[in-house]
Amino acid sequence: MTPLPVTPLTDRLHEVMRHIEHEWPSRRLLVLGDVMLDKYIWGEVGRISPEAPVPVVHATHRTEQPGGAANVAMNLAGLKASVSLFGFTGGDADEHALVECLRSQGVDPAFVSCRDFPTITKTRILGGRQQMLRLDNENLGRHEPCDHDRLLEAVLAELPKCHAVILSDYAKGVLDPAVCQAVIASSRKQGVPVLVDPKARDFSRYRGATTICPNLQELSDAMGDDSRNPDTLLARAENLVPELDLEYLTVTLSEKGIAVLRPGKRLVAPAVARQVFDVSGAGDTVIAVLGLCLASGLPVELAVQLANVAAGLVVAKVGTVPVEKNELLAALAPELAMHASDKVLTRDELQRRVAVWRAKGERIAFANGCFDLLHVGHITVLEQSRRQGDRLIVAINSDRSAGSLKGSGRPVVREADRARVLAALAVVDAVVVFDEPTPLELILAIRPDVIVKGGDYREDTIVGAKEVKSWGGEVAIVPVVDGHSTTRLIERANGLGSGVH
Repeated sequence: MTPLPVTPLTDRLHEVMRHIEHEWPSRRLLVLGDVMLDKYIWGEVGRISPEAPVPVVHATHRTEQPGGAANVAMNLAGLKASVSLFGFTGGDADEHALVECLRSQGVDPAFVSCRDFPTITKTRILGGRQQMLRLDNENLGRHEPCDHDRLLEAVLAELPKCHAVILSDYAKGVLDPAVCQAVIASSRKQGVPVLVDPKARDFSRYRGATTICPNLQELSDAMGDDSRNPDTLLARAENLVPELDLEYLTVTLSEKGIAVLRPGKRLVAPAVARQVFDVSGAGDTVIAVLGLCLASGLPVELAVQLANVAAGLVVAKVGTVPVEKNELLAALAPELAMHASDKVLTRDELQRRVAVWRAKGERIAFANGCFDLLHVGHITVLEQSRRQGDRLIVAINSDRSAGSLKGSGRPVVREADRARVLAALAVVDAVVVFDEPTPLELILAIRPDVIVKGGDYREDTIVGAKEVKSWGGEVAIVPVVDGHSTTRLIERANGLGSGVH
């Protein structure tokens, strides 16, 4: 079957970025699955052991990071969603470390401590960026029914508060068939989408979910198909959608991207090329992004492309490291050819846009004024201001503020029009309106790297100069073009100046 054409993410990038900035922070997701604590021993390899033909790793430091279903939750928290995380732990020191780490990142852990079952840990030993060995500590015996009962009771109580559910199955005992079906049935009844990252070979336990998200190997195992032909496997897998009462099947294809399957239909979103250092946790990132997209109403055709971008970011890191909202926005920013209207921002929107620029290491320049009846003097100052940084923010006085400053009859051009005209200039990256007498409050909110003023100013008379210098910023005073001002334009228009006929 020929895959269906994909509407490029770039065609709706403004919509996607607005969802990330505005919708995702208001979403709450529930993650249920096998939680773990990933431990890392970092070091360098300089020789082979004389005791056995194995490398000797000189340990330099140790780190710990939530893993398994807990890494899904960390990705959601990094993307600024609210998260409730449920799973089994051992009531031990590793559980305490896992809880502390999760809470420090804004995740709400709700674990059921189980007797005789230690908190699952995976300890990885790395020489440089190369993983040398992994040690797993776990008990894969069957949990008591009362453990599942306590867990399910807590999950069902939390479910009405949530916009999507992610079942993260690592085959460690949390997601048995009864738990899966109880959560899926209750979610469907409440209209909450359910996404499954599967591990069981029998997908029937996930029946009724919105989507199941296997990789090719997991799909092959579930279907008993070892043909090694991805096209054949995907064609057969389309039949799973009606068989398992899914809306669609989402299959990760490694370096080839992600496929969305429906009966007789296949959509493939190509992967984003990145240098790969570690694939650990990439699947967790994919399902976290897909879950947030569904929770905020983005269609799956856009969701899988966004998930590809996020996965490309995490595979370029070493270890299980979640994606963060600002780096995802920064990855999307180069594709964003902004129209003028997209540069006119509220104060909150501007702060989020600045966070993206800072994540890319860009220098932020700031200029302000009324900019009433834009003229060549204004343009010259703005051009020189842009040279002071990688991004230029222009803050303009509101109509009320400009009227108080300039007097009766001003401004001639209303604030919305002044903002739109400025935003159309290539040298301007963002325009914001402030209503206060001065832009000091705005400057404190966005903390620019440099304030630029045009004209015969002294640094000690520039609003915000002291504050900007206090955080290591600079003040730049650039020359203006003589003979150009809004007042002169108004006088000429009224026939009061010389040379007017």
